[in-house]
Amino acid sequence: MFEQGEEAHGGARLVRAGTHTGASQLSSRLLQHFVNENKDRSIFRKNIGRALLNKSGDPYLAVWELDMTPSAARKKHAGVLDVKKQQHVEQEVSAYMRKAFNFVFVPVVDKAQRLVLESKIISTLSHCEECAPSAGWLGNYSPKAKIRESGLWLVNELYKEPLGEADLVYLESL
Repeated sequence: MFEQGEEAHGGARLVRAGTHTGASQLSSRLLQHFVNENKDRSIFRKNIGRALLNKSGDPYLAVWELDMTPSAARKKHAGVLDVKKQQHVEQEVSAYMRKAFNFVFVPVVDKAQRLVLESKIISTLSHCEECAPSAGWLGNYSPKAKIRESGLWLVNELYKEPLGEADLVYLESL
């Protein structure tokens, strides 16, 4: 994913790399990120919402952090969930994402290979000193230190094994 206003190496800066674990799930994942307004089905949406709420100092951030997927959680936290506020934040996240992000995808059929490449791409980006976020990057308001420090909308696979020469050749072939 590329985010409007973020640049590195003379072009658009990658701010997120991701994959899916199921077969033919790209369309589904894109719907979860950009269309379906449910932060509990997309950690990407949840992270954007965290930053938006934290930037404005909104105390609803504590409620946003709750995972309302299990019915037991919905029951337990029913008293704190403000449905109108939740919908408003979800709409704000959607508006931001639809305006700010564009993406490319590389088709990798083999699940194991997708996961390895995802990890190595994330690691490569997190190791890159030239891939730092701009001062105005929304992620700078994330309550997650790993997001602020890495300049990526991710907390997993950071600072591990980067892409090697063979990986780059393979990616180029795709």
